[in-house]
Amino acid sequence: MTPFIHPALDVQKALTRDYIDPSVLSRFQRILLTTDGTLTEILAAYLCEQIHLVKLSERSYSLEQAIAPLEVETGMDVIDRRILLQGKISRRNFIYAESFLVPDRLEETFKQELLVSQTPLGRLWLEHKLETFKEIIDTAKEPAGSLASYFRISPDEALLSRTYRVFSKREPIMMITEKFPESFFRDSF
Repeated sequence: MTPFIHPALDVQKALTRDYIDPSVLSRFQRILLTTDGTLTEILAAYLCEQIHLVKLSERSYSLEQAIAPLEVETGMDVIDRRILLQGKISRRNFIYAESFLVPDRLEETFKQELLVSQTPLGRLWLEHKLETFKEIIDTAKEPAGSLASYFRISPDEALLSRTYRVFSKREPIMMITEKFPESFFRDSF
């Protein structure tokens, strides 16, 4: 799990942590790491391709240790969800995401659709008109490791990521980490 960074940390400082030099990132990479919008729609606009969700895993369990950024204690139930955002035509994987959701803090209809559908979270928020606030708490650069096969890169190539908390009704309802290869989205302008 990504370490917690205090919410007051500004985005510029977050981007320079873990060897991410903002000056070598493309504009679109900086947007992906700092936006509080939903990546599904941003990717679709940038790539001129519909993006769909590929669910890798999803499981509910009781925590064996607390997750401070989610304000959940040992023994509380969470949903651990791992997905890919993939081009609908190209079948290319663009983003890997892992989410921890607190089911007791989700509306029942939202929770049910989340568990049974292949709909990205951002689209679910829109469909259910869920009022949310997103707070970026970390950015990182790390070797792709076991995630490399999803992107057809070598395990030692770097992934860039952002971790953010999602609030609804002033309570953290989920924490999401989104990762993509440093070699992706290298626009030249």
